[in-house]
Amino acid sequence: MVHEVVQKVRELGPKFAAAAAETERLGRLSDQSVALIREAGVMRMLQPEDFGGYAAHPADFAQAVLEVAKNCGASGWVCGVGGVHPWEMALCDSRVQKEVWGEDPTTWIASPYMAGGVAVPTEGGYIMSGNWQFSSGTDHCQWIFLGAMVGDENGQPLMPPRVMHVILPRKDYTIVEDSWNVVGLQGTGSKDIVVKDAFIPSYRTIDANEVAEGEVAAERAGRSETLYRLPFWAMFPLGITSAVIGICEGLLAEHYKYQSERTMANGVKVKDDPYTLHAISEAAAEIAASRAHLLDGINRAYETAASGEVVTFEQRALIRRNQVRAAWRAVMAADQIFARSGGNALRTDNPMQRSWRDAHAGLNHAIHVTGGAYHAAALTEMGVDPAPPLRILI
Repeated sequence: MVHEVVQKVRELGPKFAAAAAETERLGRLSDQSVALIREAGVMRMLQPEDFGGYAAHPADFAQAVLEVAKNCGASGWVCGVGGVHPWEMALCDSRVQKEVWGEDPTTWIASPYMAGGVAVPTEGGYIMSGNWQFSSGTDHCQWIFLGAMVGDENGQPLMPPRVMHVILPRKDYTIVEDSWNVVGLQGTGSKDIVVKDAFIPSYRTIDANEVAEGEVAAERAGRSETLYRLPFWAMFPLGITSAVIGICEGLLAEHYKYQSERTMANGVKVKDDPYTLHAISEAAAEIAASRAHLLDGINRAYETAASGEVVTFEQRALIRRNQVRAAWRAVMAADQIFARSGGNALRTDNPMQRSWRDAHAGLNHAIHVTGGAYHAAALTEMGVDPAPPLRILI
């Protein structure tokens, strides 16, 4: 059965596509794009039911992001990143949940999670300063998750590092305008964030390791729902990779429309050229496989948690390996499609070139780096416990 939000996104698909160029021109989501996301309800799919959310199966969330990204890569990306934040907020102290959603349960939350700041303990909490890049959709958010290292009294990070996710209201951080000048995913408005000596109450923090494990944070928050017992590094990459694969699906759809009546320079119609048709179908199969591979991973994790078992590191490593591979497979297939689209695909009024740039930009995210994910997965399959540096992001 198709989730109601997925169905709504499909219905709104042409409107998302029509707003995509304006979103890119602005360098942030346009008002129309924001309104469509809100109308569809994508950002509330992983929000707990006690605040009016859907608490949906994460595979349904992924499919909603895929559908948005098909029509507007930037909107899909912001949904994929920002849509996971309500999931983590459900694991936080109930006091901050009420602060964020008590008056307006539709409030959006930004990030990033990189440990760009140092939080120094003080009475009742921490004092934090720092700089962060890549806060996707941040113009439209009123709160933010930021990664931070706990520091000593001199402001130096403790060793070994202790990483937290801290939560700040909009008044406590600065968005750096004109800090998002890029060749792809321009419309995400993924601007820089600066924090200077902000006080963070202890209840607005959550230990990054507890969230990574999933089960620990859920128990502490009193959440028994299967959704909130999943590990962070299965959930956060899910939204981002869904956006990348969705962008590639959108490129493929535009390619089909464009090629159906196109005549190549040699005078042969594309629909009569077996070599091009072979390449298109091969690429289409790779993109379809990427979608299936990604959804299979999160479905397996969900089934494990639903059975009352803990998603082990070994399982997490394989999910991450397959998620990374799904992204790369889809983008490499998109390259094959774009290379066979002719010179007119390069024109700025052709949506294929935007999808091609957006897909490559999405592949540059840290969660799509192959090295550590592949290394750890291979060792795990051999029965070797990966060293701590290889366990990062898994």
